[in-house]
Amino acid sequence: MIISENIRFAVSGLKTNRMRGALTMIGIVIGIASIITILTVGNSLNSSVTSSMESMGANNLTVGVKQKSVSGEVKENGMRFGMGNIRSMGEEDYISDEMLEELQNNFGGKIDYIAYTESAGSGTAVNGSSTANVNVTGVNQGQVECNELTILAGRDFMELDQEKSKKVAVVSDLLVTNLFGGNVKDAVGSLVEVEINNRYYGYTIIGVYEYESSGFDSSSTEDITTDFYIPFGTAKSLTHSGDGYTQLTLVTTTGTDTESFMEQAEQFFDRYYSNNTYYEVSVTSMETLLSTMTDMLSTISVAISIIAGISLLVGGIGVMNIMLVSITERTREIGIRKALGATNGSIRLQFIMESVIICLLGGLMGILLGLALGSGAAETMGYQASPSLGGIVFAVAFSVFIGVFFGYYPANKAAKLNPIEALRYE
Repeated sequence: MIISENIRFAVSGLKTNRMRGALTMIGIVIGIASIITILTVGNSLNSSVTSSMESMGANNLTVGVKQKSVSGEVKENGMRFGMGNIRSMGEEDYISDEMLEELQNNFGGKIDYIAYTESAGSGTAVNGSSTANVNVTGVNQGQVECNELTILAGRDFMELDQEKSKKVAVVSDLLVTNLFGGNVKDAVGSLVEVEINNRYYGYTIIGVYEYESSGFDSSSTEDITTDFYIPFGTAKSLTHSGDGYTQLTLVTTTGTDTESFMEQAEQFFDRYYSNNTYYEVSVTSMETLLSTMTDMLSTISVAISIIAGISLLVGGIGVMNIMLVSITERTREIGIRKALGATNGSIRLQFIMESVIICLLGGLMGILLGLALGSGAAETMGYQASPSLGGIVFAVAFSVFIGVFFGYYPANKAAKLNPIEALRYE
């Protein structure tokens, strides 16, 4: 009963001073809206990144050759020499076919297939006066399966394309839009030239795949760079690189513990590179990368939200200030209530409830504004809006906390007023 009466008194007080109450809420509204906006955008980005990385295969292991950290000779005076003397990769530094064959013999039950690529560089595909930005990438049959491309017209690579290192290509529908006006069927069988490092190479289009946005594309359709796939051997002859691989993907079988196999694979390659002074092989899992990425994005969102929450502190101080003014204006009212038998606790609760209602109303308006701004920002950046339920619950709870925390001092001051002096107050 006491609580319901205090709520009624609080609402009556807000109605009496609508403008003052609205201005008091602005700080709370802005603070809560900022937090909800940031958390919504962060959650949407996180969901987009997670979805994109999961589509790459959570059971994939990336194997790559990297430089060893070389610690040079340390002299008696503490100076270090020999840093940075990394030679360029030689034939003995690459992952060889023999290594991969032994790897499959040792762990055949854990490896579904091996996918590897060869980057031939970025360039421009040309058809008459039309152009499109491309990354020319050589792929083997394993990578073809790993990519899981949706073929809209034509076909994917076949074993014969790989064996003969044919000059054929599978291109995106965005490239077809830019070069052939969007007619994917007419594009299949057409010859397209690609300019890489001021040299032109001709390829016959055998297939068109559906381009899927990664969620990070802010450019117009004409400026987006898409993958221009060619057979692995064709890319090798283009780059004039020797036998072997600098990077590949191990696609594990269903039910394989990728974390355990990752350690086993790394130990396997360490045997081959133990005597290599300059290079080593690292093995990473998509699951680990996904976990690291999501943790980083969540940390950034929380950090920015804390900074935005500073405005809540300002709003809380504004609430305290208004409550102190309100107490001064209502000194006689407090004196009358005390003379009629109101206890210090009931007076204190009345003003705390007023403070809480101000902050709660401001918080609810801030949540609605934050959801609208966050969803709009996410949609503008090309992400699917994903509001944070935890952020909304936190915002409501924090609004109540702000009301109690910053309302307690004014409420306590009101409760301690001497009723006789309060009644004399003009």
